[in-house]
Amino acid sequence: MECQRAAVSYLSWALIVGGGAYLLQQTRSCAQYGRYAAEQQRCVRSGLGWFLQEVPAFLVPLLLLLLQGTGTGTGTGTGTGRTLLLCTFMLHYFYRSIIYSFLTRGRPVPLNIVLFAAIFCSLNGFLQGHYLLHCSHSELTWTTSPHLAAGSLLFAVGLTINIHSDNILRNLRKPGEYVYRIPRGGMFEWVSGANFLGEIIEWCGYAVAVWSLPAFAFAFFTACSIGPRAYQHHRDYQKRFEDYPRSRKALIPFIL
Repeated sequence: MECQRAAVSYLSWALIVGGGAYLLQQTRSCAQYGRYAAEQQRCVRSGLGWFLQEVPAFLVPLLLLLLQGTGTGTGTGTGTGRTLLLCTFMLHYFYRSIIYSFLTRGRPVPLNIVLFAAIFCSLNGFLQGHYLLHCSHSELTWTTSPHLAAGSLLFAVGLTINIHSDNILRNLRKPGEYVYRIPRGGMFEWVSGANFLGEIIEWCGYAVAVWSLPAFAFAFFTACSIGPRAYQHHRDYQKRFEDYPRSRKALIPFIL
């Protein structure tokens, strides 16, 4: 068990260090996908790319849950609160890999991005699932763990913002179009990266609900990886559109 806890700790700190390094790298150049992808890159269709890169974060925890249920897991038993939290994690990736990938009208995704994202999602899916099922001894309940209710509410708010913002962006294009238009409505009235803001809120809520190093590490990595993306999109919108709303911020309403 101590060996398992050490592995979870090392992997969590790797996420934190990796997130900080990625943040520094993004201050110098944009990640090469979406509107910033180089034309000569090998790509896969957008829906297929999103499915392949995101589905491991759904399937790996699901496999861990099934193994736990059949008694082949090596952990201490699954509490209801921890199981629900893992299902919350899986809910996001069910949406992202199954629903979003089917509906998206985005640009083709570079193959190397798909590969790296799939590796990350596999490792993170294992980290979150393994911690909750095998390493966490505390039973989380609404009465004994007030952070569970607060974090779950925050997660629900973030998920709602994320899905609603995705829908706004998707409806800016007709099928097969790759044009860019000014998004309006919802949180886009306040920030250019409303979809990114929603996802960051989601995982901050998840971190509060779980109250663990692995959950915090993932929330931190998420903020470091897609926070700069919101700022890059904000600058791109300002360059593309002379009438882009001047009051709109990049990621945090009224602040940044």
